[in-house]
Amino acid sequence: MAEIIISSIVAGLATCFGCLIVMLVGNPKEKSISVMFGLAAGIMLAVVVLDLLPSSLEQGSPRQAAMGFSIGVIIMLALDLVLSQVFSPQNRASDSKAYFLKMGYLVAIGIALHDLPEGIAIAAGYSAQQHLGLVIALAIGLHNIPEGMATATPLKIGGVAPFKILFLNVIVSLFTPIGALIGLVLVNISPDRIALLLAVAAGAMTFIVKNELLPESRRRHPNYSTMGGVIGFLFILSLSIFH
Repeated sequence: MAEIIISSIVAGLATCFGCLIVMLVGNPKEKSISVMFGLAAGIMLAVVVLDLLPSSLEQGSPRQAAMGFSIGVIIMLALDLVLSQVFSPQNRASDSKAYFLKMGYLVAIGIALHDLPEGIAIAAGYSAQQHLGLVIALAIGLHNIPEGMATATPLKIGGVAPFKILFLNVIVSLFTPIGALIGLVLVNISPDRIALLLAVAAGAMTFIVKNELLPESRRRHPNYSTMGGVIGFLFILSLSIFH
């Protein structure tokens, strides 16, 4: 049990490493922002298409996957409306700091929802075979790095203090070991619940890509946005092949 928790903590903390990369770099230029948001969009889309939805369908039924996906979209839509009121009650222009604050917090929530079933996957992998659990934890840790970058970038542009950005990423990283603890309980109960969680995360991340990351990235520079998206997608594709 201790090895499962330690592996999940290390995998989760990779999000903080990605955050530190962004914080150590100077203020990004327009093209850099376009690439980074495009990269984040490509990564999230690839995780949904190559990991979350297939795993949800494998663990459960198409009906459960559709239900979970819809729940994820509805959750993020509600949070989007709430955060729009909290951070930008008067100025909703996409260049305002409030816009990036809302985007940053939405991305953080989406990644947290994503990290929960990932922790469950680590526990499930260890329950099947120790080597499989380690491989899953490694793959999750690797793609948590750019996800940490995706969280930190809009918050940095929005003017949030570095230590606050890092603290938020630490909170997000805890969802992986929390998921592992849940997985230790659920792994011998029912895969249907895991399927639903995976689909909820897929819906949440799809909403973020379509409504936040991709439009903002393409608004700044369509070509650099496409380049970042392709690189992000191919990166996760290579990890999926390895995994």
